Amino acid sequence: MTDQRRKGPSLDPLVERIGYRFRSRELLQRALTHSSVTAPFRGRVPRPGRRQIRDNERLEFLGDRVLALVIAEELCRRFPDSEEGELAPRFNMLVRKETCADVARSLDLGTYLFLGGGEAGGGGREKTAILGDACEALIAAVYIDGGLEAAREFILRLWAPHFDGALRRAKDPKSTLQEWAQGRGLPAPHYREVSRTGPDHAPHFEVSVEVEGFAPQSGGGASKRAAEQAAAEAFIEREGVER
Repeated sequence: MTDQRRKGPSLDPLVERIGYRFRSRELLQRALTHSSVTAPFRGRVPRPGRRQIRDNERLEFLGDRVLALVIAEELCRRFPDSEEGELAPRFNMLVRKETCADVARSLDLGTYLFLGGGEAGGGGREKTAILGDACEALIAAVYIDGGLEAAREFILRLWAPHFDGALRRAKDPKSTLQEWAQGRGLPAPHYREVSRTGPDHAPHFEVSVEVEGFAPQSGGGASKRAAEQAAAEAFIEREGVER
């Protein structure tokens, strides 16, 4: 298999933004390789002398768990007296795909992704799902290459602005939206699953929230509940709902 990743830009500027020097540059390349690159070759035996390219799906699976551990640990450290019900909305906000995608954009990660022709030509470098997955894969790459402390430093540094936002918006978005609708004499918001994509071990849900008299608003997440929270949060931001 021809190594299509060699056609991309130099990764040196990205390494500077990441703030971590990889011992294995191959691991970083793998974190940036979307499954659209490897999909056409799955099931084929590589020709002798050709190196098989691996995509970032397994890394994304691991990175999601490392991120969850670090964020949960940091929230418990910051709020030692808070109950689980107080911590959960903050946690969901910090680990959701949209937040991971925002971190990816802060690194200009899309520029360095290795995408198949269809995704590259279809705006894949700007897609929230692709960017979020790549960010989680990058976390796993740092974790494997440098250990938990390196991954923790990377996460806490790049998530710092998002912690501030999560602290301001600690209330569950679904609860906020429901109270807002009830205060206006409207029926409770209705949540509808729009789509489910991704492998079974790492699904991605898109959910639409509908409030009578308002345009629907969608949101995504790794579970239906997370997607519903994201949709409610997006509706709240769009309509300027006070918390």
